[in-house]
Amino acid sequence: MASLNIEIPEEVSRALRLPPDEAEKVLRRELALALYARGILPFGKACLLAGMNVREFTELLGARQITRHYTEEDLQMDLDYAQSSQ
Repeated sequence: MASLNIEIPEEVSRALRLPPDEAEKVLRRELALALYARGILPFGKACLLAGMNVREFTELLGARQITRHYTEEDLQMDLDYAQSSQ
């Protein structure tokens, strides 16, 4: 699996108003929210990037007043989940 690493300049990293042990988690969530809101990343992949489950990410979208885009991929995810729960 290929991964993408983004280098954050040290000056920016030091300027973050976050505890160092929370910075990566917060940045991943913010990136996931921004990419999802712009339609660049589908819902399921945004959840994965954010490190959140569907319910948690949906709640975060609501808290940020970001409209959820319901795509065919989302429908398939919901159908797969419903079938696995039976």
